[in-house]
Amino acid sequence: MPAPIRLRELIRTIRTARTQAEEREMIQKECAAIRSSFREEDNTYRCRNVAKLLYMHMLGYPAHFGQLECLKLIASQKFTDKRIGYLGAMLLLDERQDVHLLMTNCIKNDLNHSTQYVQGLALCTLGCMGSSEMCRDLAGEVEKLLKTSNSYLRKKAALCAVHVIRKVPELMEMFLPATKNLLSEKNHGVLHTSVVLLTEMCERSPDMLTHFRKLVPQLVRILKNLIMSGYSPEHDVSGISDPFLQVRILRLLRILGKSDDDSSEAMNDILAQVATNTETSKNVGNAILYETVLTIMDIKSESGLRVLAINILGRFLLNNDKNIRYVALTSLLKTVQTDHNAVQRHRSTIVDCLKDLDVSIKRRAMELSFALVNGNNIRGMMKELLYFLDSCDPEFKADCASGVFLAAEKRWVLQNPTINAGSYVRDDSVPNLIQLITNSVEMHAYTVQRLYKALLDDISQQPLVQVASWCIGEYGDLLVSGQCEEEELHCAGLCDISILCLNPFYSLLVSSRIKKVVSIYGSSIDVELQQRAVEYNALFKKYDHMRPALLERMPIMEKTATNGPTEIVQTNGETESSALDSKHPPSITQPTNQANDLLDLLGGNDVPVIQTALPTKPASAGGELLDLLGDLSLSGGPTPAPAPSVPISQTPFLLDGLSSQPLFNDTAAGIPPMTAYNKNGLKIEFTFERSNPNPNISVITIHASNSTEADMTDFVFQAAVPKTFQLQLLSPSSNIVPALNQGSVTQVIRVLNPQKQQLRMRIKLTYTLKGAPVQDLAEVNNFPPQSWQ
Repeated sequence: MPAPIRLRELIRTIRTARTQAEEREMIQKECAAIRSSFREEDNTYRCRNVAKLLYMHMLGYPAHFGQLECLKLIASQKFTDKRIGYLGAMLLLDERQDVHLLMTNCIKNDLNHSTQYVQGLALCTLGCMGSSEMCRDLAGEVEKLLKTSNSYLRKKAALCAVHVIRKVPELMEMFLPATKNLLSEKNHGVLHTSVVLLTEMCERSPDMLTHFRKLVPQLVRILKNLIMSGYSPEHDVSGISDPFLQVRILRLLRILGKSDDDSSEAMNDILAQVATNTETSKNVGNAILYETVLTIMDIKSESGLRVLAINILGRFLLNNDKNIRYVALTSLLKTVQTDHNAVQRHRSTIVDCLKDLDVSIKRRAMELSFALVNGNNIRGMMKELLYFLDSCDPEFKADCASGVFLAAEKRWVLQNPTINAGSYVRDDSVPNLIQLITNSVEMHAYTVQRLYKALLDDISQQPLVQVASWCIGEYGDLLVSGQCEEEELHCAGLCDISILCLNPFYSLLVSSRIKKVVSIYGSSIDVELQQRAVEYNALFKKYDHMRPALLERMPIMEKTATNGPTEIVQTNGETESSALDSKHPPSITQPTNQANDLLDLLGGNDVPVIQTALPTKPASAGGELLDLLGDLSLSGGPTPAPAPSVPISQTPFLLDGLSSQPLFNDTAAGIPPMTAYNKNGLKIEFTFERSNPNPNISVITIHASNSTEADMTDFVFQAAVPKTFQLQLLSPSSNIVPALNQGSVTQVIRVLNPQKQQLRMRIKLTYTLKGAPVQDLAEVNNFPPQSWQ
């Protein structure tokens, strides 16, 4: 066969390819020639062929068929063959291929070779791709080479030992005796790899960490020699002596000094010297200073040294390199809680970073700015942050607005962030801001004025409209009482808005002008607006005994911590826990229901209350549940008398008094069950029980069964009752109704019926059958008299 082309010629040929297809054709042709040469056991050109194969592997083409050829080269006596063979083994083999185990004996022989360069090849290969089995077999040879006086072999053996420890941590103690004299070596390569080995051992073993703390003075001495030594062309990088070794030593000192007073004290002086003597005009010096700062912050350093470290980060903020500025902001954000006053000195520089064009720097600067807000600087910081909120990109607005809300919880901010953030405000920020406004009594007049003016300018922002509508409904009387700066407020427009509010203010409601506007909306095509107008008209004409209590201002809201999301609890001067007291069983906790808060405003019989317990998500007061009510009115019979007004303190909880007595009355066993729904294979049956402590509470258990051939998945049962009742749904036993009546889903309903009126209910059933969603409504009016009398 003719001699194969050389590697240089192959590279030159491949580079002439104009298309990917042409290059692929060249590679395939050459691979075919290499395979033929391998099959003929051509030892003369095996090294050249494997070298070309490695180049093809680097281009992304398959070269696995050359693995065994690499082993043959490793077994060769020629150094050039071994060099290519070991390189091929590191590129083409790893511990996932069993072939690599065939190398163990060759590597062991080469570790004991008389030539240091062959030993170096074996050490590099073992340290690169040695498996745990190979490391166990060859650890002894590596430990011997770690004790040799040859600097070339010691540095390679140290790095190979790091790989062995990572693969087999229990072999760590084998290398402990060999580490005694490593730091006494003058060769920088050996020092560097020795520090890497000591760092690995300290990170993996607390015992090793304690053992090596005695080396702190020696490490300090090495570091001092590096920063005080003169120019050395062999180790100099941009005027700094061996910055790589300095960085490694600083990292090891950081590990050794953490949570140890003696070690920290021993390295305080050298850290101060490094921080003050390192040149900062080059990036190399900045790298050393950054490692110094991290070390100072992690050990038990002196307060003055920590201030020096933070000042270094402050100088980084003025650097033209964006990466350095980002690193500085990230580091300051980590230390702001422990060294708040020191970071405060750089507040103006941090705020200037909000104007940076880089998105990452801008975000870090925003997070750090919020972390710096306190009672002394809140006015100035909020001015800057609100300016940033007004001009920043949309991706920042939600986080910035939330940060403003959190800062405002500590001290009131004189600017409403919903005006600046627009529709980017998060949903949870709206109730948080309302709670904040409620608690800031002295700011009510100013707030309602600003919100009203903002609505006049722009009514398209939903969060702004929500907050403004609530505030105008609560504090709109301050707009016309002369407490605001502007007198030209349009009362008619204000009244139109107040009709939509959840809690209107009484002083305006009694006016004849409001009555006229309300009567106009009584025939509105908007169902929600029409309902409110009809309710207010009824309130004008009767219910005098209820009107003052209904139209009084909302009590101050208090935020309480729960296991789930944060919720706002309304109290009348006393804090109410969002969870039941310990005397109530935790399994029957009544969820906070927003629909009850919204619809329980006026009382009367025409407003139903909905409470649901879904299997996978909490109850919602959204439009879907309101649609459930439809035309559920009491037109089917005479309208019962309105429920008398009951003071809040006397309103019975559905579960009050259930701790020391039996939950249900045995006499309820005489109440016959009933079928509430039977359609399309789904059957809903009700069984009844009566609560023993409170006879006004009826307990209904639903049993949902499925007679079809397929399971009903995503099953949800919802219910609505007239306003004179209170209803609570507990969580269902499952959301899958088994097919062929092989089981049932149960769910408990508790109904409070203080007036002993006939019970009526509208139910909504939602489920998925054979991949198709099904939804149906039904009215249940045939409850047995024993269940509600």
